Amino acid sequence: MKRFKLIVAYDGLAYCGYQYQPELPTVEGLLNDVLSELLGEKIVTVGASRTDTGVHAYGNVAVFDSNTKIPAEKLALAINANIIKSIRVMESSEVAANFHPRRNVLDKTYEYHIDMNKIIFPTDRMYRYNVNHALDIEAMREAAKFIEGRHDFTSFCSAKTDKEDKVRTVFQIDIEEAPRNGLVIRVRGDGFLYNMVRIIAGTLVKVGEGKIKPEEIPDIIEKKDRKHLGTTLPANGLFLMGIRYKEDNV
Repeated sequence: MKRFKLIVAYDGLAYCGYQYQPELPTVEGLLNDVLSELLGEKIVTVGASRTDTGVHAYGNVAVFDSNTKIPAEKLALAINANIIKSIRVMESSEVAANFHPRRNVLDKTYEYHIDMNKIIFPTDRMYRYNVNHALDIEAMREAAKFIEGRHDFTSFCSAKTDKEDKVRTVFQIDIEEAPRNGLVIRVRGDGFLYNMVRIIAGTLVKVGEGKIKPEEIPDIIEKKDRKHLGTTLPANGLFLMGIRYKEDNV
């Protein structure tokens, strides 16, 4: 028995999130079905990040065990030839039998994509959040510096979160201008609470609109109260870009 690792990219619009749900279309469910048919054995993958309905990914990670004789590097091609085109396996490899996609994560990187046009281009409408106006990018960058670091992020998570420990480290937040009057908020951290990146993005938008001052952010974090922050932005602007692991993943 061997363990295989997949780097999975997908357009999240058509799926009820990544994680398997009975009788609902999910990325994990389709991967399991295709792999089981392709390899002639029951395959149940384990995913690294259970992204929500409508969230996209360039670099989610999944692992599974199999007795297949197909070379590890060929699995990506075989899966892609049999799975719907809105899901692509970008890379496949063999890993140690004790490798786990949710263990010993070094960092995860997400991007949130924003559109600042009065009228959004049709090809962008499902992959950007449209604010209809310009934002103060420098103020947003100033606020982002206060969010970076190790904090209790209770203020930045949905009430639905099932995590008791809400302390996380945000290593870096970059805010960059993008083509067609767009904006990308890139957040890298050791882990994220439910809706945390979408709330960070919503808060930074409020800062860019002048509704929250950058210097208010430390006090908001300290209060641990969700009501002081911006709205949770829609899922369609969020992309999981990649996950890196420590070398001692066991």
